[in-house]
Amino acid sequence: MATDNPALAGRHVRLEPLDHRHVVGLAAAAAAEPSLYRWSPVPQGQVETASYVSTALAWRDAGTAVPFAIVAVSVRADDNAVIGSTRFWNLERWSWPQGHARHGRDVPDACEIGYTWLTRSAIRTAANTEAKLLMLTHAFETWQVLRVCFHTDARNQRSRAALERIGGKCEGILRVHRMAADFIPRDSVRYSILAEEWPEAREKLGRLLGDRG
Repeated sequence: MATDNPALAGRHVRLEPLDHRHVVGLAAAAAAEPSLYRWSPVPQGQVETASYVSTALAWRDAGTAVPFAIVAVSVRADDNAVIGSTRFWNLERWSWPQGHARHGRDVPDACEIGYTWLTRSAIRTAANTEAKLLMLTHAFETWQVLRVCFHTDARNQRSRAALERIGGKCEGILRVHRMAADFIPRDSVRYSILAEEWPEAREKLGRLLGDRG
């Protein structure tokens, strides 16, 4: 079951539904400094990037992911460059009984945000904060999910701090959870934001965006 794949637009970034037309831009974004991507599965070169996009689109068509290209927004049209990628995935549709208010919905009840990476020049800018705000707003206010979760490599202290800063609650460590980007079995730290926690998280994200101009 395919899930809606809208464009999500903010002041700093626009999240465009991922497509093969983004391959060249994504390859260029990832090539800026490959050493940055110790913790993330980021493709290198156009051949790897084309395969990366094809896999993401296959997940989308199977209804298990909603992938985006992250595009920088600028008043100069030629500055609207692809600066990274992100996606909704692990889309969960729960089997609600007939008569329940959520029965028959064709949107997720819970989801994960992941596969997020940015080019070197976009790190520590408003790009990631606004991308998270756009995605969380869509998840909680359009899909009306009950929870959004995130997993990060337990060694990735920067990612863990960023998730805690936006209101993610640590649920614990999943030992030997999945293969890491450096091809070892990794422990993952699991974070989540629940629907009732979303208003506070939205405020935090708004303040962070304000701090970044």
